[in-house]
Amino acid sequence: MIVIVFVVAGLAAYLLGGVNGSIIVSKCIYRKDIRDFGSGNPGLTNFYRVFGKVGVPLVVLIDISKNAVPVLIGGYLIGYVSDYAILGREFAGLCVMIGNAFPINHGFRGGKCVMAMGTILFFIDWRIALAAWGMFLILLLLTKYVSLSAIIGVFSYPLLVGLLGLGGIWELLIAITSAVFLVVRHRENIKRLLNGMETKFSIHRQKGS
Repeated sequence: MIVIVFVVAGLAAYLLGGVNGSIIVSKCIYRKDIRDFGSGNPGLTNFYRVFGKVGVPLVVLIDISKNAVPVLIGGYLIGYVSDYAILGREFAGLCVMIGNAFPINHGFRGGKCVMAMGTILFFIDWRIALAAWGMFLILLLLTKYVSLSAIIGVFSYPLLVGLLGLGGIWELLIAITSAVFLVVRHRENIKRLLNGMETKFSIHRQKGS
């Protein structure tokens, strides 16, 4: 029974994770596909750089909803049939990230999971979320690199899962896997960072976007 619940929760989380706010808003409001502009990545950062701040709140609302719902439902269902509610939320969160990165309904061309991870953590443990977001924002202020801030900040997830004693080895392994997955999604950014070519974050749109 528990295996079936894990499979159903994971599949639902993957499919909902594939819903992309940037793609929806860019097509519905601007009649363009965000994947054809800027870096080509359908994430919030590229959306902001290309279209500006007007559509950002709607993108954020869509992305928060599609990330939060499967984590809450997955945690509830798995917690209902077992004693692994935290593991259920973490597992659903990882499946959401996979859906976000490789959405079947968008040709497996997805985002880099920063917003997904940032949302998921609040529904796993608010202390982890505050620590991760705090580190992300501090690093962003210091470096102006969204990618670098996300790559470093995400490791507060497995670190605090271990320090806070949230579950056992499986909970820690999923946290580590999720963090590594986000880093791998930023492999091109890492190359640009090493070559000094990564774009810095600015509150202003790039000219010519």
